[in-house]
Amino acid sequence: MIRKALTIAGSDSGGGAGIQADLKTFAALGVHGMSVITSITAQNTYEVRAVHDVPLDVIKAQFEAVVEDIGVDAAKTGMLSNSAIIELVASLISKYGVTLVVDPVMIAKSGAPLLREDAVDTLVKRLIPLATVITPNKPEAERLSGIKISSLDDAKVVAKKLVEELGAKAAVVKGGHMSGGESIDVLYYEGRFYEFRAPRIESRNTHGTGCSFSAAITAELAKGRSIPEAVKLAKEFITTAIMYGLPIGRGYGPINPTAWQLIPAEKFNILVELKNSVGVLESSGKYVNPLIPETPSYIVMALPKHYARDINAVAGTPIVRLWGSVKAVVEPGFGVCREFGELLLKVMEFNPDVRALMSIKYNEKLVEVVSRLGFKKLSIGLREALRSGGLGIYSEELSKELDVIFDEGGWGLEPLTMVLGRNSLEVTEKVLKIGREYVEGKER
Repeated sequence: MIRKALTIAGSDSGGGAGIQADLKTFAALGVHGMSVITSITAQNTYEVRAVHDVPLDVIKAQFEAVVEDIGVDAAKTGMLSNSAIIELVASLISKYGVTLVVDPVMIAKSGAPLLREDAVDTLVKRLIPLATVITPNKPEAERLSGIKISSLDDAKVVAKKLVEELGAKAAVVKGGHMSGGESIDVLYYEGRFYEFRAPRIESRNTHGTGCSFSAAITAELAKGRSIPEAVKLAKEFITTAIMYGLPIGRGYGPINPTAWQLIPAEKFNILVELKNSVGVLESSGKYVNPLIPETPSYIVMALPKHYARDINAVAGTPIVRLWGSVKAVVEPGFGVCREFGELLLKVMEFNPDVRALMSIKYNEKLVEVVSRLGFKKLSIGLREALRSGGLGIYSEELSKELDVIFDEGGWGLEPLTMVLGRNSLEVTEKVLKIGREYVEGKER
């Protein structure tokens, strides 16, 4: 069954919040997303330049067109800028009995007001009582409840009030605006408190956090999950989206809802590519075998630089000599080739186009072969530099296009050649060229 989620909110021309963030979130979580646009904003990462409220008859037509044909499993509201829009949306939700998540948007990330002051009372009296879940941040929760939030206990008091006095079925008071090493969201539902914790992420790229969080809850409710399950998964989702936020614009960059799907998809693709690369190397073993050093050779590939934060973003496998050919010791996996994974990550800091590496032997004959093939090369004490504090001294050299790095080793370090490329198959092709020339080539 195809699950369907609806966002009733404003449009953010910068793509970071509003219906744009909601629809990205719906897609990332596997539900069909639909929209009713209530306002059009001229907005970027640091300001809201203009706001145009959509006429009420057009808002109504959008809603009815979607509900009467496609149907809605769950809906959310975002920017509802005035009392008339809130009244209309409330009447439509009541008429069609739609499961509703209310994100009581009041202020943009840039500080611009998105809800008129005289509309707050309408929000409280007409829309919140229809909410399956309401998801205010600290300032919004304080405004709606009249209670100052200074602690987790205060957040619980407010969440309970939003349910027992204002009429929402469940309330999540978000902890993103509070202090401390953790971001703690408090859910009050059916007389019970739930706490959802995540490490606090220091980032300027947080535009759209509230929109995407409420959209994630909406998507999970559309799938039939319980409210606590939906909030738990939304917390995990939004933590990932913030962690991989996009550093664009001059102000608060947007979060990255697509990271939820992109990272697992990229990891799968990398494992498939590494397996294919290993297959090519093994099938051409007579050319690869002479290149294997005394220690195993390693072939590794990383996620794109924006997502490659630690060794768990790098997959690889060791390759050894076997009866005149070569063989991968284990299936490629993430986080298993620590030394060469960390080496690749360091190289990527200076050259993000390099996402794969294979270590092979180093000797004078191999240096001559690489030179004859015309590969772009560099000779540096790569691993020794890492041991002694980093590769900063080679930043200029490493930022250039490179095919090969010769590393003559050091104390306890076998001399090695690192073959670089944009992916593991490109590295494999370079290794095979080197191997064929090494085995069959002659001085030209």
